[in-house]
Amino acid sequence: MFSSLRKPSAPEFRPGLQPRAGITHVIFDFDGTLSWLRHGWPEIMCGLFLEHYPARPGETPTAIHDLLLEELLSLNGKPSIYQMERFVGRVRESGASAPEPTNLLAEYSRRLDARISERTARVTSGTAIPDEYLVHGAREMVEHLGKMGLRLIILSGTIEHRVREEAILLGLSRYFGPHIYGSTADHTQFSKRQVMDRLLSEEGITGANVLSFGDGPVEIEQTKDLGGMAIAVASNEEHNGSGIMDEAKRRQLVAAGADGVIADYRNPETLLPRLFINA
Repeated sequence: MFSSLRKPSAPEFRPGLQPRAGITHVIFDFDGTLSWLRHGWPEIMCGLFLEHYPARPGETPTAIHDLLLEELLSLNGKPSIYQMERFVGRVRESGASAPEPTNLLAEYSRRLDARISERTARVTSGTAIPDEYLVHGAREMVEHLGKMGLRLIILSGTIEHRVREEAILLGLSRYFGPHIYGSTADHTQFSKRQVMDRLLSEEGITGANVLSFGDGPVEIEQTKDLGGMAIAVASNEEHNGSGIMDEAKRRQLVAAGADGVIADYRNPETLLPRLFINA
């Protein structure tokens, strides 16, 4: 168990966690970990699912909402089609009908893209600065890690060309160079683990050289499986900069084996010495 802390902005650490001397590469998930352009996506997805969910006698709207939210967050880090397939499978198992997963994904993408377009327009028009759509403190953290001489990598479950475009929009691409990776149109040909294995081979490193930051169980589990250090970002989907962890995310990320959990990137002077020797 993690110790509870009075101040919600304070990081939580696995008991016995020791800083490492051999970290050379830092892998970031993108959405919810660096970018806030897609903030609120869990409620958009959950709202869509609720429109097709066959409620059973005695099920309250709150209980259904919490059930669906918990399940979709458990797949956070994978391409969204996995969440569609899981939901459709649940509905059909109950004997009810549901849209095809690809049709459900198209409608979810349409709704989410409308939000993203609004936010992108605010940045391109100058109405908003890019940092309004970065997780609080992310730029400062990335800059600090870059100055430490670490190789920085983005690895996202979002389609790769979108990740690259949005990294440019938010002024992040210069920190990562060519090391921005996303999913392919054919989700069966992509997994974060495959990319991570390839990176280890190409860079001539082992998992012990890797630190990852992510807001989904997938990247936490895979980093730990490789022997790396994994810090979970239980970022607030509705109030960027609040410093308050999203409890549903936090619960799943701790269960996934995270070495630590943060709400955002504030207080680097507290966080980094727990991760790096001589930070």
